[in-house]
Amino acid sequence: MNTNLKRRARKLFFIALAIFSVLFVCRLAYGYYYPGVMANFDNGSDDSDVSYSRKNYASEKISKESKVDMQALELPAGSKMDASPSSNTQKYEKVATVRSKTNQYEEDEKSINNKIKGFGGVIQYEQNRGNKGNRSLNLVIGIAPEKFDSFCLEIQKIGKIVSKQVTKTDMTNEYLQLNAKKVSLEKVRNSLLELKDRQGRIDEYVQLENRILEIEGELQDLGVELGNFDEENEFCTVKFYLVEQGEKKAGIGLVQRIKVAFEWTAKYTLVLYGVLTFALLGAYLLLLVIEKLRILSRIVNLFKENTEK
Repeated sequence: MNTNLKRRARKLFFIALAIFSVLFVCRLAYGYYYPGVMANFDNGSDDSDVSYSRKNYASEKISKESKVDMQALELPAGSKMDASPSSNTQKYEKVATVRSKTNQYEEDEKSINNKIKGFGGVIQYEQNRGNKGNRSLNLVIGIAPEKFDSFCLEIQKIGKIVSKQVTKTDMTNEYLQLNAKKVSLEKVRNSLLELKDRQGRIDEYVQLENRILEIEGELQDLGVELGNFDEENEFCTVKFYLVEQGEKKAGIGLVQRIKVAFEWTAKYTLVLYGVLTFALLGAYLLLLVIEKLRILSRIVNLFKENTEK
């Protein structure tokens, strides 16, 4: 009997030791594998929360071969667009995204500001975050289309470039559709204004006034959207992210890693063993209850058989 108990105890001990060893090795390997915060930025991502929503648009002349097909546009019903100089112009949105990291944050911050002034750019959004040693600068810059390429080349000399991307999106169809919608609304408004001179009931007159006000509001919104396409305010967008790399911290020693891994493993191994202990205890109690119920059922059956006799 004692021999069986010793064997069982030894078996349980080796199982527990194996579980502890596996968890310890996994936690130690995780400590070496964990990439840290800066690696996310190195892969081209950033944690910025730029909520600036303004769009910058530019235009350029297009050849007859690449001229926009007006019949292919999905214009509002009843609207017509006549040929105009704008029909020979492409409207587009061009966005460059440049991410950089630096050990000379203050110098590079002054450098980017000087380059923006030198190229006649406009800072449309600016966000500064963090304390010294862990600072970041997020800028949205409006640059004249003819200076866009040279400006992008210049800012790539700031810090160490992590990633860069340039995206150009044609917006000609959207621009023409906005103009077509504006023409349609103006025609409807003029027709409703003519109806005001006619006699009618007061409730009809009030409904007419409300409809005219609604159209006026829609025209104002369209005016704002079309204002972004104004050739006098043409810009391309440059999003520039600068992150301070800071001094490189000393690596964590092997002894410290082993200490942290051992503490973590001891903590969660005890939790695991506790959960298993309660689970086994609960299962044992459940089996006892089931066995008692079986015994009780047998006693009841015997009692019934005796009473029947």
